[in-house]
Amino acid sequence: MGARPIALLDGLRFGEPDWHFRRAVAGIAHYGNCVGVPNVGGECAFDEAYTANPLVNAMCVGLLPTERVLSARAQGPGNALVLYGAFTGRDGIGGASVLASQDLEGSDEKRPSVQIGDPFRGKALIEVSLELVERELVLSLQDCGAAGLASSLSEMARDVGVDVHLDRVPLREDDLEPWEIMISESQERMVAVVAPERVDEVREVCARWELPCTVIGEVTDHGELRAFFAGDVVGSIPATLLTDECPRYEVETRERVVEPAPVAAVNHEPKTWVFEQYDQLVGSRTVRRPGLDAAVLRIDGTRGIAVSLDGPPLGCRNPLEAGWRAVMDAALNVACAGGEPLALTDCLNFGNPEKPEIGWELEQAIEGISRAAESLGIPVVSGNVSLYNETGGSPIPPTPVVGCVGLVRDVTRIPDRWQRGDRIALLRGFGHGFVHFVWRHAHLWTLAHDVSDGGVALALREAEAWSARRADYDAIEGEGVVVAVTPGTEIPWDDVVELGMVA
Repeated sequence: MGARPIALLDGLRFGEPDWHFRRAVAGIAHYGNCVGVPNVGGECAFDEAYTANPLVNAMCVGLLPTERVLSARAQGPGNALVLYGAFTGRDGIGGASVLASQDLEGSDEKRPSVQIGDPFRGKALIEVSLELVERELVLSLQDCGAAGLASSLSEMARDVGVDVHLDRVPLREDDLEPWEIMISESQERMVAVVAPERVDEVREVCARWELPCTVIGEVTDHGELRAFFAGDVVGSIPATLLTDECPRYEVETRERVVEPAPVAAVNHEPKTWVFEQYDQLVGSRTVRRPGLDAAVLRIDGTRGIAVSLDGPPLGCRNPLEAGWRAVMDAALNVACAGGEPLALTDCLNFGNPEKPEIGWELEQAIEGISRAAESLGIPVVSGNVSLYNETGGSPIPPTPVVGCVGLVRDVTRIPDRWQRGDRIALLRGFGHGFVHFVWRHAHLWTLAHDVSDGGVALALREAEAWSARRADYDAIEGEGVVVAVTPGTEIPWDDVVELGMVA
């Protein structure tokens, strides 16, 4: 789209904080710290239901002028298709389809499906792409993600047509078959549509960043995605059959009631050791670091954004509640940081939707997200799915993970840390009206922290750790937001419980 990435968030769900979890955290830290994008938020949840199928969800927030938004759709028959970035190899073949498969047991062919990431090449790819867009050297731009060139080119070709010559694609290994080249998910690759007379300028930009750049095909007007190898057509299909006119499944659904699961005590332990491994300040936009509700980043002047990522409550097995709560929790976190929720994105993590019970869970979670978004009056603007998360026939719980971005009008006047002498109170409530109240009155709070898993007592302990200042309080049961205000401040909310004072 031509946006500069300014923030990363991640949602991690594992069976326990074991070696696998620590290696996932290390991988996130390594790539994120090297690529130069701050990791400013997310969540960690531990539930034995994720032991065999851990989840790693990532959210990236970018910034660009609205007048410079770039489409991924190809345009202009005769224009060149340019592939730039990393070489293509077997390391990513079948990545998304294999990693979401029900069982990897005994299949050596599936082992190379984990992509080999190169964060330094990823950084170069970001800078090249931004320069190409800013100088108007590209007409369309598309990343090579799941299903590689097959997916990217089908989306680009939907309104026109594309011919791709697979034997022109730069390879890590010389013996790749045409089908392997087409579906490889090797990372750090982009496809651009470029006017023929500007190809040399694109090559010059890529060469300056030492990125391979190759013309692999052209835009056509025949409406098909056609693949050639050594001059022969090795594949051809109307592009719309892979996009707008692709087959739609009618998934059978059957209700399944599952009782809430017990919550492991480790979930209530501090997660500081996790996010302290991430660079939170690179880029110099971070105003409020991770550790309490949402992070805040400066856009320009005093304007900023608050960002948060949340999943279902711990132990939740009700898919409708999971979807609704994930949205509301993410929006409330943004509100606690002084942001007006503006938009949502989601990742839907489920088992095999061909099973009626899982199909029902997926349907219900989507309904929950929809209801919450409509009540808040904000759109779901993007997202993806991760299905077939099963091992030995045992699926993960319904796990919709939702990200929220909110507008902060003045980053110098946001809730931060409570101060000596502040009153501490619990605002009891939940839902869209409560979210709107919290952000509209954010200028009143010296601190605001939502009560989530672990209750009021845990929320108060987390506020003490965040503020580095102890308080005298009486913890009660209830849901809502813990706030701190200066003495004499009136709180215009109907249900307020005084909890104590900051020492």
